[in-house]
Amino acid sequence: MDYSKELRPEVRKKMKLNLVYIIAFSVTMLFAGLTSAYIVSMGAGFWLKFSLPKAFYWSTLSIGLSSVSFIISVMAVKKNKAVLQKYAILTTLFFGVLFIVFQFRGFNKLIERGIHPARNYIMVTDGRYGDYFEIKYKGEFIEVDGNDYKIKGRIMSDNEFEALQDFTKQFINPSQKKALYVTENLDFEVYLNDNPLLLKSNHFYLNDSIQMQHVDEIRLGDLAINIRDKRGDFFARGTYGKDFTIYFKGKALGYKNRQLVYKNRVLSPSLQIKAAEAADAASSYLFILTFLHVLHVIVTLGFLIAVVINSLLNRYTSENYLPVLTTGVFWHYLGFLWLYLLLFLVFIH
Repeated sequence: MDYSKELRPEVRKKMKLNLVYIIAFSVTMLFAGLTSAYIVSMGAGFWLKFSLPKAFYWSTLSIGLSSVSFIISVMAVKKNKAVLQKYAILTTLFFGVLFIVFQFRGFNKLIERGIHPARNYIMVTDGRYGDYFEIKYKGEFIEVDGNDYKIKGRIMSDNEFEALQDFTKQFINPSQKKALYVTENLDFEVYLNDNPLLLKSNHFYLNDSIQMQHVDEIRLGDLAINIRDKRGDFFARGTYGKDFTIYFKGKALGYKNRQLVYKNRVLSPSLQIKAAEAADAASSYLFILTFLHVLHVIVTLGFLIAVVINSLLNRYTSENYLPVLTTGVFWHYLGFLWLYLLLFLVFIH
């Protein structure tokens, strides 16, 4: 008797599932390597820690519900309940798309908070307020504390800060071919190295005869960009210690008088310089980990859409549902992978 026809579906099923397991194992090794590198990098130097956007938690709920509906879909097709299977697989697709939507909302929220994958540094270096330039507003020096711009110890009001932004935006992108053109505003006075700049014929002068150099125009332009983007000493927006914190070799640092401190002791000048020059690897790792996972979900959605189409065309039965099963296995795997990444980022990051 020839049993080949009876064995062929089982062999085919085993081969397809083994292929899914191999792919899942390869993806697991990829993310295991990245999270291991994350931990090593975090303990080696300065590291920025911040809370995750709520959108990431909503995306977790979405992919969890999609897994539940996929389980229902597989159970339904095994029992030849075509209508239930269609509704369940469509629900899976809906929550899968919703997962991606929430992920990108999370990315946008991070960028709005100054957490950007392309940003190089944790702390502001170019155009840092007070290094070269200071500004007086209505006769009072503006001060910087973290990311707050203050006058007489109080945070500038929205109207005051918007006036500062309007005044300084003219300094952005100075031309090398001609001197910076400045519109006079009697509410503001710009100081360079503790000396007030003179405004003559709409150009800045160091004194009656010496015009401000182009290199200082560039520095002033960098300061204007920071003011435009509401940055003080840090690229991450918000309050230090509340919205974000810098760690050094696993130890949380404080911030006082525009300097990093540990246990009320100011870090040495060499460490302060290293902190200013430290790359923001934390943000880069976060975007790499989460975006790589999203890419895997997007690719798998392509297979899920094919399953949805075939379900609507009544091509699956209890005797023929292997594509539903294999896609479901990998979809569940991606759900567990995201849960691992989320827990890793919450408790490690």
